[in-house]
Amino acid sequence: MFYAIISEDKPDSLAQRLQARPDHLARLSALRDAGRLLLAGPHPAIDSDDPGEAGFTGSLVVAEFDSLASAQRWADADPYVAAGVYERVTVKPFRKVLP
Repeated sequence: MFYAIISEDKPDSLAQRLQARPDHLARLSALRDAGRLLLAGPHPAIDSDDPGEAGFTGSLVVAEFDSLASAQRWADADPYVAAGVYERVTVKPFRKVLP
């Protein structure tokens, strides 16, 4: 089943985000390579593909896991969590309808 991992950044966490980004992307690439990643990306803090110093307000990952507990464990081990980027992470089941 798919699960949505909805993360909200702490204020002023752009520097930590940029430092942890390579490790964060490596984990997402592993999900993609295993055919389990539906989509992933950040939420820019402003209406721009490149928000610059405005940074981001969080991230969304939708991926396939065996269970909610497995998805939660994966989310808890995110390098952004360890780096103190995220203030809150919500994991919930996701049912793809379209396209």
